[in-house]
Amino acid sequence: MPSPAFRDVEFPPVDLVIETRDDGSIVMTPREALQIENASVPAGLARQASLQPDKTHLAERPTNGDGWRSVSFAEVKAAADAVTQWLIDLDPEPGRPVMILSGNSINHAIMRYGAMGAGVPVCPVSENYALMGGAGGYERLRHVVDLVRPAVIFAEDGTACGPAIKAVAPQGCLILTGGPCDLPSTRLADVLATPPGATVAARIAALDPDAPAAYMLTSGSTGRPKAVIQTQRMITANLYQGWQVLGRAAGWDDVLLEWLPWSHVSGAFSSMAAAIFGGTYYIDAGKPMPGRFGETIRNLREVPLKYFTNVPAGYAMLADALEDDELLRHTFFKDLRLMLYGGAGLPQPLYDRIQALAISETGRRVFFTTGYGATETTSGCMSIYFMSEQVGIGLPMPGLSVKMVPAGDRYELRMKGPMVTPGYLDQPELNATLRDEEDFYRIGDTARFHNPDNPDEGLAFAGRLAEEFKLDTGTWVSGGALRAELVAALSPCIADTVICGENRPYLALLAWPNPKGLAELTDTDGLQLEELLRHPAVTEAIRSRLAAHNAAASGSSQRIGRFAFLTEPPNAEAHEVSDKGTINQSIAKQRRAADIEALYAATPGPGLIDLLA
Repeated sequence: MPSPAFRDVEFPPVDLVIETRDDGSIVMTPREALQIENASVPAGLARQASLQPDKTHLAERPTNGDGWRSVSFAEVKAAADAVTQWLIDLDPEPGRPVMILSGNSINHAIMRYGAMGAGVPVCPVSENYALMGGAGGYERLRHVVDLVRPAVIFAEDGTACGPAIKAVAPQGCLILTGGPCDLPSTRLADVLATPPGATVAARIAALDPDAPAAYMLTSGSTGRPKAVIQTQRMITANLYQGWQVLGRAAGWDDVLLEWLPWSHVSGAFSSMAAAIFGGTYYIDAGKPMPGRFGETIRNLREVPLKYFTNVPAGYAMLADALEDDELLRHTFFKDLRLMLYGGAGLPQPLYDRIQALAISETGRRVFFTTGYGATETTSGCMSIYFMSEQVGIGLPMPGLSVKMVPAGDRYELRMKGPMVTPGYLDQPELNATLRDEEDFYRIGDTARFHNPDNPDEGLAFAGRLAEEFKLDTGTWVSGGALRAELVAALSPCIADTVICGENRPYLALLAWPNPKGLAELTDTDGLQLEELLRHPAVTEAIRSRLAAHNAAASGSSQRIGRFAFLTEPPNAEAHEVSDKGTINQSIAKQRRAADIEALYAATPGPGLIDLLA
């Protein structure tokens, strides 16, 4: 029986120029030209404030959590102009940024747009750098401060962030806070009282599109965070390429509700898309983490959406909630046309669960897409903008050329376009190797065609070069691609996994359990987690699924020898899990060293599933 049709969603036709070279490399470029209407994000905000001044642009929950505090485009523009004028008067040293040490908020947005309007770069930093680093002397925050040398640090919560700022702020740095602070500081309310002059509009009109507009931090998964230079040309190119293929279908000019942190590129992209395309953006204070996702569910009950985005871990939590809550199902699917996942591959069983819920509520499926890119490409610069049910990374969007260099049975990806960074701040050695001889950025990932005979079906992710490692036999393991396969194979038993085996004789897994999925396997209610993990049905399910995976595997680079559950959740304070909800594999392996040693013990301990025997 054929699957029900997707709800209406329109994409432009796929039309690629494909060049196949003698050395086997392939260059793909969309034939459609990139069309940019606004030269900068501040210019785009000004345009929307002129066209629809009274439309709500941003909304957030007040401190007491009841209702929504909303501000219009005109109000955001007026506040941002006050910040711009204040910074023009302050006249900081060129290149020194405004560091925004804050979660997502209306004030955060105002500071970003105000600084950009003045031509002062912004550097958004997760509050966790200030709130969770005291025991270690705020080393991560200190590293960022030393790297970018902020002229201004804005902390919305001056009381909570005060100790960190006192510890790391450079001499002469001005401290700006949203409320009380024990440090000498300026209140944001006083800055917002600055009357804008004619110089504001003139400064925005004269912005250099190739000057630094933002310093966006990398995740630091393979070392200390780097500051990626992003320019207005990069940001607008990225926003408009997304608008041409996804934005109209997604309703970036309508209503959005997102939690993705603005200190990361995915969250920053969506919030700026709402600013220049005229959307109402509800700031979701929830996160896809235990104890935090309830806030997202509360918001989704109140705000119908055409478009929803999350990481796979968030979709797993959402599926649980949708199955249990009829009102949530009705509101969530009422207007929904498009869902986007990022950060990792979406397991097929999870995809099927959500589509089953959509069909039961609406009689149709909802299209899933994904974005692919990096901090160095501003945000996602490839996407699935064509009808497909295959998990992948899509195809290049207008303005981007992708070079695919043969690497065994895969291709190494390289990228060129106006959305690609000029380089890292104060990292000349890295910048020297950032691009190849044709100026293509080396993103460090590999891919395969879903169908080599029809490139229009898109690309599948085939592994991150930095996540590859060797067994002690010298066999290479593609850790990123294998992790996605295993999460899918073991769904819904696990939430995520750490792949172990570097310089070891075989691969082994540590995995965080999905209690609801395990409870369904045991067909019992009320068992504690420890009881679920020891239940014979769970052990048999894990063993049989891994055995099936091993039977289909091509060799030792994919076969799993041992498995064990982790009972301690991922530790955000230790940066084991990012603000986006994704696992930092290198830090997880450092923190779980004892668990890894137990996986490879000569005599398997209790709870370990041994597939070697």
